Amino acid sequence: MKPVTLLLGALLATAATPAPSYRVVARLPAGDGGWDLLSVAPADQRVYVAHGDRVSAFDLRTGKVVDKLVAGQRVHAALAIPGTHEVLSTNGETNNAYLFDGRTGSIRATIATGTKPDAAAYDPATRTVWIMNPGSGDITVVDPRSAAVVATVPVGGSLEMGEADGRGRMYVNVEDKNEVAVLDTRARKLVSRFPLSGCEGPTGIAVDARARQILSACGGNAVAIVSAPDGRQIARLPIGKGADGAAFDSVHGVALVPGGRDGNLTVLRLGAKPAVVGQVATAVSARTIAVDPSTGRAYLPSASLAPAAAGERPKAVPGSFRLLVVAP
Repeated sequence: MKPVTLLLGALLATAATPAPSYRVVARLPAGDGGWDLLSVAPADQRVYVAHGDRVSAFDLRTGKVVDKLVAGQRVHAALAIPGTHEVLSTNGETNNAYLFDGRTGSIRATIATGTKPDAAAYDPATRTVWIMNPGSGDITVVDPRSAAVVATVPVGGSLEMGEADGRGRMYVNVEDKNEVAVLDTRARKLVSRFPLSGCEGPTGIAVDARARQILSACGGNAVAIVSAPDGRQIARLPIGKGADGAAFDSVHGVALVPGGRDGNLTVLRLGAKPAVVGQVATAVSARTIAVDPSTGRAYLPSASLAPAAAGERPKAVPGSFRLLVVAP
């Protein structure tokens, strides 16, 4: 048995509070091709997936999908704007973002961003969207009501995913610096940097606002957990291989981190004694995740992968793309 598996087993055995028992309850088919980040619109009961050259939309009531709701150019994020029917998608090749109606696909605005826009996060405190630009090392702040850029915040480094705490702070993983950038969303400026000890190439991020802790998914099959107020590192815990995304299920009070290389979803409890409290078999390639904040259901894109050609990433087998639905 591998050391990581042994440690996971020990942590599961000693976890004080039982976690909900998650399982895959549905596999929704859709179009072919690569994918990246996704989001849930609870009121509209839709999931939006950044799907390479397009955004796909899944109707959760019927299971039906609009494979090409909106076209795009290396689409990285498809972010549903809370309280509206709109979605923002980022186009990494053309250095812009689209703001469109998630029900019809009608584009309301094309918004200029920094270089190679990637992830996007919504800040409830200011009702703004923060677009991470790893190519230029800055963040484009957008007011979705006016579809206007209201600020460009310099950070530096290769910016990955970000998450807001709802209290005026945005936390962003900086992949090439192994740190979390802390931003004041009201002042629209960088206020601190939290180093992540033993965490190489952080990507996915989740925030437990009640525990005031930040979880960053690391490249070494681990997560780093730090204190949101002061950046003190609290724990480093093992997870599955190939994590990209991370999410916090506020309904059940746990963080979820998918391992795309070995096909599992690690469940973690944060707080006074952070611990791994469960694992769920998903699918190899399921590396990004979104959680419905109203139900706690998680959604993970996946596909069967063909053997990789020399120097290339594995490609999805045609006809095999599925959106996994994981429910507690």
